[in-house]
Amino acid sequence: MKVMMIGDVVAKPGRVAVLERIQDLREQHAIDLALMNAENVAGGFSITPSLAEQLFAAGIDVMTSGNHIFDKKEAIEYIGRQPRLVRPSNYPPGTPGSGLWTGEIRGTKVAVMNLMGRVFMPPSDDPFRIVDGLIGSLSRETKVCLVDMHAEATSEKVAMGWYLDGRVSAVLGTHTHVQTADQRILPQGTAYLTDIGMTGSYAGVIGMNKADVIARFTSVVARRAEHSTGQVRICAAVIDIDEETGHARGIERLNLAHEQ
Repeated sequence: MKVMMIGDVVAKPGRVAVLERIQDLREQHAIDLALMNAENVAGGFSITPSLAEQLFAAGIDVMTSGNHIFDKKEAIEYIGRQPRLVRPSNYPPGTPGSGLWTGEIRGTKVAVMNLMGRVFMPPSDDPFRIVDGLIGSLSRETKVCLVDMHAEATSEKVAMGWYLDGRVSAVLGTHTHVQTADQRILPQGTAYLTDIGMTGSYAGVIGMNKADVIARFTSVVARRAEHSTGQVRICAAVIDIDEETGHARGIERLNLAHEQ
């Protein structure tokens, strides 16, 4: 099975890039399951139902998210009725939506989990304990399992990779918007990448207007940053997974220019 995970899709530049390229990427890499992190889709903060449905219709199968998922109130009701939009599973009980998606792709049972780190991040429950429970809830037939580890600290992501080695198919990091070059297959068969990177405009600061962000660092009265435009890139990871064992056979980083 071939799985593609697209890193943090930021605002209109990232969204348009995905809409325009997702089918080509699926065909080029023979993708069976296409995932993306959607917490920054709407202007850099959260997602709206209409934008999510556009992306699903274009060829995205499941969306993960992170600490910005509820920045827009429209997402709160929508996530409760759209199981393919997943939020961090270590949010408090009673939070709308789910941190786990399960489904079947070409006869293979698949699970997608979303975790959020706790180092330099908003308060949340222990992702290591929570993921144990999620894995324990899966049927024995569910061999293919993908984990989006949405975290700031590299050490926390690496630790999660080692913690889940051999128990999931892949641990893929999101949140920092900077692609890392440490893709590998861990000894027990789990594909790992500290951060997939950002899909969006590289003309600013992690997808946002550079003047707005610089003002936030140099002034106490700076306004909320708007997204940047230009120099658009698509960052993703493609994982080849053995459907019988759930172990990864290979992982490839993608970092592609996209003209708009």
